[in-house]
Amino acid sequence: MNKRAAVRVDDSIESDEVFELAAELFRVMSAPMRLKIISSLCNGEKNVSQLLAEIDTTQPNMSQHLNTLYQAGVIGRRREGVQIHYRIINDRVVTLCRAVCTQIAIESDLK
Repeated sequence: MNKRAAVRVDDSIESDEVFELAAELFRVMSAPMRLKIISSLCNGEKNVSQLLAEIDTTQPNMSQHLNTLYQAGVIGRRREGVQIHYRIINDRVVTLCRAVCTQIAIESDLK
């Protein structure tokens, strides 16, 4: 079997829908700030203050990216008093992010 056949989407799956969903996931992950947030949350649940201590950005910018990730179903949130805590709820995103970032880091070291 050649590589092309190996990566072909199963004919029983609506490939247009699969590609649309994949494109939407890549759109959500296309911002470096969102990748930083995902990376930070891989280490466990955090509130906005904790995220801001790790990631250099403004609170409004952080909130905007958190909302995008929440709306896309990548992260979940829970309220504890006045604090909102965020966590990863889509492990597929973590796997994809780690694979791509690891590969880029390996290739960067080789050059």
